[in-house]
Amino acid sequence: MNPAIFSADALSDTVRIELVDGVAVMTIDNAPVNGLGNTVRAGLFRGIEYAMAADEVTAVVITGAGKVFCGGADIRQFNTPAASEKPMSREVLALIGQCRKPVVAALHGVALGGGLELAMGCHYRLAASGTKLGLPEVNLGLIPGGGGTQRLPRLVGIQAAADMVLSGRQVDAAKALDIGLVDAVVDDDLVPWAIRFAQQKAGSASSHPLAADKPLDAASVDFDALRATLDPRQRNILAQRAAIDCIEAATRLDFESGLGYERSLFDRLVLAPESRALRHLFFAEREASKVIGQARGAITRDLKKVAILGAGTMGGGIAMAFANAGLPVVLLEREQTALDRGLDLIRRNYQVTVGKGKLSAAAMQQRLERIAPTIAFDDIADADLVIEAVYEDMAVKKEVFARLDTVCKPGAILATNTSRLSIDEIAAATARPQDVIGLHFFSPANVMRLLEVVRGERTGPEVLTTCMRMAESIGKIPVLVRVCEGFVGNRMLTGYWREAGFLLEEGASPQQVDGALTRFGMAMGPLTMADLAGMDINWATRKRLAPTRPAHLRYSRVADRICEAGRYGQKTSAGYYRYEPGSRTPVPDAVVDDIILACAAEAGITRREISDEEIVERCMLALVNEGARILDEGVAQRSSDIDVVYVHGYGFPASRGGPMFHAETMGLKHTLERIEHLRSVHGEHWVPAPLLVRLVAEGRTRFD
Repeated sequence: MNPAIFSADALSDTVRIELVDGVAVMTIDNAPVNGLGNTVRAGLFRGIEYAMAADEVTAVVITGAGKVFCGGADIRQFNTPAASEKPMSREVLALIGQCRKPVVAALHGVALGGGLELAMGCHYRLAASGTKLGLPEVNLGLIPGGGGTQRLPRLVGIQAAADMVLSGRQVDAAKALDIGLVDAVVDDDLVPWAIRFAQQKAGSASSHPLAADKPLDAASVDFDALRATLDPRQRNILAQRAAIDCIEAATRLDFESGLGYERSLFDRLVLAPESRALRHLFFAEREASKVIGQARGAITRDLKKVAILGAGTMGGGIAMAFANAGLPVVLLEREQTALDRGLDLIRRNYQVTVGKGKLSAAAMQQRLERIAPTIAFDDIADADLVIEAVYEDMAVKKEVFARLDTVCKPGAILATNTSRLSIDEIAAATARPQDVIGLHFFSPANVMRLLEVVRGERTGPEVLTTCMRMAESIGKIPVLVRVCEGFVGNRMLTGYWREAGFLLEEGASPQQVDGALTRFGMAMGPLTMADLAGMDINWATRKRLAPTRPAHLRYSRVADRICEAGRYGQKTSAGYYRYEPGSRTPVPDAVVDDIILACAAEAGITRREISDEEIVERCMLALVNEGARILDEGVAQRSSDIDVVYVHGYGFPASRGGPMFHAETMGLKHTLERIEHLRSVHGEHWVPAPLLVRLVAEGRTRFD
């Protein structure tokens, strides 16, 4: 290679090079995470070629620009021509393996996925203190495709490698040194240290170690036993199984054959619908926090103190979410007994976590001390953010907000945790509607990651931006929605439950409906979900909305009759199912069967055999059709936001990407045809969403 390459200081658009005292320092510069895209691979290949040929080069250091070494493959290029452009990562690493001069990976920030595979292909690895290393591909339904399953076991042992690959968890630099993944941890300036290290190795050894040359102890792991530990319900089960196959292959195939086997499974997974869905969600979760049209550097308000109104299950969970993130919380209740009950529940929840070894007793105490209980309304006067989590009744909430308006300081953000009521009507009870917003947490709020951020008609931009960022700071995935009955999640749930009720009347049993949908991948069936949430809550909503319900449309009375019998779900030990004392296991109940039969007879329905396929199709298409209406009305910013809501809030299988992605996978044309068929059989409930009709007419294949 022509040494004149140094005059341009670049090997490609994303890799630059500098010769320092005989060491060729190559820097990956491919924002935001230095992903191993096609131009990075090409630049690294050219740099290694140069180093091998140039007499003035005695060693190589590879590092990353900015805050990270390399975050892995550039997944934006998956399933695109750029992904298969030569050279591939395997060819880059093979060239490093042929280099007789030491190649040192200088790691900082993160070395993940393909970034760690690149490092493992080098002769030596140095890591700055605090660096995180890992192979997280299973989280995207994939396995390492650049030799990770072949090199890692040779460096750290089979069991440690399996633990890292199957979990996708990261290890820090200290742990990486302990298990043999890196050669040293550096506290000083990394690149100068790496240059000196490379110079020493160049002068002290005629050959340099490669992971490919290290032996493996094939008898150290029982691979069948390892497979038996996998949970078949995991979203990434296919990738986990493939990862075990590849690690086992490392013990029985030569290195090159093992690389080929790994790549063949990787290529198969990349094209599989499960990985496509998980990659869709990966991007969707990151897009969800972005407000369309919001300028960079938008102004936010400081949130140093948070107040929660209501110490029930939801209020207590919200308080825990903030306390877990290190924020002081005032927890307000009307009566001391209710406050004591709420604090006891919070303490018991923390104790469960401590009992599982996920939290120390000292950390639990610190979090409890961040929660200041009170029954004095004036104690929240200086809070920067107040979240109301009281009973779901408009009159009650308006009364609360009118009082907040008089007590809270100017500039305080006033938020309601309502799951479906109008933010605009609540805001009208105050003289500062610009400071009012909806923050719909999902139960249990200290665990569930989803947060619907509901923008009212007069919610100020500072308030909106502050709450979106706040959500991320406490570990939530915020999804911005506008005001409508039920927002995104609960509005779509109405049609989902509607079809479940109709299917019961037409011939299905509760256990068949739930079973069909859990086999499809839902975390739980709609009827079990209703029992868990409390059937009285949705009954109150149905009664509130009854005057607006068109009289000519079919309406199932099964759920109402169950509630009229005093069966509200798990809280009363009976709902769609019955529950034994102290148990949450649903047990089929003949009483409910009789209610279903009576409702079907009153409606003049002749019951028939219902297939699982029909149950899944009707319930899924009800979600999709309403989701398309929501998107068309601007209630959600993106179809992928709807997917995030349903995967993280309602147990939709991540391996199917969410209801809107699922429809795109089936094909929008096919989806519309099936909805039109259901309309011809079941009537006006199945009028297709106008957006879906337009997209199909235009030949479009995606909602956005």
